[in-house]
Amino acid sequence: MISLDHIKHIYFLGIGGIGMSALARYFLFHQKSVAGYDRNSSDLSRSLEQASCKITYVDNPETIPQVFEDKKKVLVVYTPAIPKTNKLLNYFEKEGFLLCKRSEVLGAITHDMQCLAVAGTHGKTTISSLLAFILSDNKVDCTAFLGGVATDFGSNMRIGSENIAVVEADEFDRSFLRLSPNWALISSMDADHLDIYGTASHLEASFESFTKKVAGGEVIAKEGLKISSRYTYALNSDTADFSATGIHVQAGSYCFDLRYPEGICRKVSTGLPGIHNVENALAAFALAYFQDVPVSGIIASIKSFSGVKRRFEYHVKTPSKVYIDDYAHHPKEIQVAIQSVRDLYPERKLTVIFQPHLFSRTRDFMDDFARELSLSDQVILLDIYPAREMPISGVNSEVLLDKISCKEKSLYSKSEIPNALPEIDVLMTLGAGDIDRLIEPIKTHITS
Repeated sequence: MISLDHIKHIYFLGIGGIGMSALARYFLFHQKSVAGYDRNSSDLSRSLEQASCKITYVDNPETIPQVFEDKKKVLVVYTPAIPKTNKLLNYFEKEGFLLCKRSEVLGAITHDMQCLAVAGTHGKTTISSLLAFILSDNKVDCTAFLGGVATDFGSNMRIGSENIAVVEADEFDRSFLRLSPNWALISSMDADHLDIYGTASHLEASFESFTKKVAGGEVIAKEGLKISSRYTYALNSDTADFSATGIHVQAGSYCFDLRYPEGICRKVSTGLPGIHNVENALAAFALAYFQDVPVSGIIASIKSFSGVKRRFEYHVKTPSKVYIDDYAHHPKEIQVAIQSVRDLYPERKLTVIFQPHLFSRTRDFMDDFARELSLSDQVILLDIYPAREMPISGVNSEVLLDKISCKEKSLYSKSEIPNALPEIDVLMTLGAGDIDRLIEPIKTHITS
């Protein structure tokens, strides 16, 4: 494991990423000089620039600040999303700088903390954000590294005690195997990142390896997952250690009874929309419960938690028009998001704008994407967001569009949105690429 004791300057390749920017904030708080590179400016990178972080959007070694020339005091952090052709990466490698992946640095920072790690192919951002909020709301100081911007913190990073860390444990590139968790929660293990794992069984094996790293505490898992765990949670279960039953919508909120090992809490409510957030709240409750947070405090925090940006986030909510944005980029996530809208607005027309993320994911789940998107009344597809990938022959949004069974379906470029939008009743934008840049234009279009 790397030692950070002698490091004074940290340079991030891909600093605008959600995980990278959280680490950058951590080092800025600890009085390190921080700089970095990203391809494009974003809200996250601009926020870092306002906090005195020097960022370049030009892939040129000449842009590196002079203070980063002392190799003995410099750490270069990069993500697997940085291509091997990146000139800055090649410069740092050639000159012999200390280079580490983001996951390795996160593992080093949290190694000596009580590490509460939340893993899963879906739900981990909301669960870890809610857990961090529950702890802090109940005077349990913690540091949190999150995969989204928690509304209550206004950030993807909570700076707090160096004794407890809440960490979103990312399975991409097997990053979570760098952590040393004391407690771990696993929410899901649906096939994903097959460009990394190859098969679903290899993905599941990696999760099992992750559970073997837990020391001092236990593993909590969603009931039904084929994973080693001491405790389980589930909706409407008679056998799970933690269960939510009697789930219903009341005044726009989900209400339920929550059973836990020592009793039951009646009429629990969460302000977050979507039945999947009942499950996420149950998961966060379970992990907080084992940290000795009072049950009454946990329930109160679940009710007051404001959510995470781009996780079933309302942007327009009037009697005549509704606009929700969500990060969903996997078929299962799309299915859950659409079903949640159907539960909340059963008689209304649902239009979905979807931006596929990665050529490989679109190829691997083409039929699944088509099936789940067809659950909506109208589908508008955008071109595939490539991220770190090059195009794959025969994989494009036109092929996906042909497989969707909706009567109303179309393909547009981002530049045509929002002017090409039809009359809106209930609208959802879905995707993990740069579709979030359309949120404000769409919101303005709908409300004008």
